[in-house]
Amino acid sequence: DSGPLAKNSLFIFISLKQSSELLSEDTEFVVASMDASYDGTVAALHSVMKWKTVVAVFIVVVLYLVCGGLAFRALEQPFESNQKTSITLEKASFLERHPCVTSEELEALIKHSIDAVSAGVSPIGDTYNSSYWDLGSAFFFAGTVITTIGYGNIAPSTEGGKIFCILYAIFGIPLFGFLLAGIGDQLGTIFVKSILRVEKIFRISQTKIRVMSTILFILAGCIVFVTIPALIFKRIEDWTTLEAIYFVVITLTTVGIGDYVAGGNRNIDYVKWYKPLVWFWILVGLAYFAAVLSMIGDWLRVLSKKTKEEVGEIKAHAAEWKANVRAEFRETRRRLSVEIHDKLQRAATIRSMERRQLGLEQRAHSLDMLSPEKRALFASLDAVKLLHTKSSYLFTLIVHGY
Repeated sequence: DSGPLAKNSLFIFISLKQSSELLSEDTEFVVASMDASYDGTVAALHSVMKWKTVVAVFIVVVLYLVCGGLAFRALEQPFESNQKTSITLEKASFLERHPCVTSEELEALIKHSIDAVSAGVSPIGDTYNSSYWDLGSAFFFAGTVITTIGYGNIAPSTEGGKIFCILYAIFGIPLFGFLLAGIGDQLGTIFVKSILRVEKIFRISQTKIRVMSTILFILAGCIVFVTIPALIFKRIEDWTTLEAIYFVVITLTTVGIGDYVAGGNRNIDYVKWYKPLVWFWILVGLAYFAAVLSMIGDWLRVLSKKTKEEVGEIKAHAAEWKANVRAEFRETRRRLSVEIHDKLQRAATIRSMERRQLGLEQRAHSLDMLSPEKRALFASLDAVKLLHTKSSYLFTLIVHGY
């Protein structure tokens, strides 16, 4: 019976040992994972912008806004004052020419017209033959919602439309952002591969080829996504060159003021695919600018990393030089202290020997008055003391290398 019991005990012992080893390995893995996660968290915290920097940037932004507000006020307020004066004179002139219309009736008509414009209906011309909510216009409006451009020329007026717009924006904006990031990454990859091919073919320095390629990429993008569309909008929408460029830039920067909107002129008969094509241009243009900004951000991060590495090397060299200077200073101070100590020790030894020699002379004079036996005893004691003093002095010289 003891044999099976011993075997079972041995089996249980081995199983427990293996389990403890596996547990220790799992524990080490978990601890290592936690350490790695903690290190990553600490690194992320170190990379977070400091509060002083945040406050400084906030002050710069506020100053930038103040300067912009002052500039816009100086440029636009005189025109606004002229418009106020003009509309007041026109209303007064209209009432003089049409005495059957009262000022209250005119104000009511103007209010209805403003409400119609706010609802997306133009009060000019025949309001029944056009709609802001046909399929093309509705598709374009949905595109302005998920791209966060939001021109504001049309907006939902019903409660159901407003609720649906909220939900549509909540789910549509992240979806469009995901699509925009994917297209931007693909454009950036194509651009980087083109740069690498040019580097292999012409064997130009990496810095020059990247600068030249970036300039060409930006110029090509400006031609394809800004210049050509501006010329097309100028012709189709009957805008001036400034108005067309203004609309393109305001759209691709997602500002979307809404004073100029492609496909918003009721006097023009647009084709059905015009507004969807405009939205496709917005999609590709936003992806292009996202790729450019991402590429510039990557290069700035690389430049910042190199700068940090160079600063780190400079700090390391400075620390090494400082340590060497400290070590040299300590060694020099130690040598000086040893030399001064040795000189003082030798001077003290010499003075002691002189004093002892003087004492021996005085003793010799006094020994002359002693008996021969006592004189011999004092002489032997003095000889032993003198030998011990000389031995100590020689040992000190040998130890310190003199």
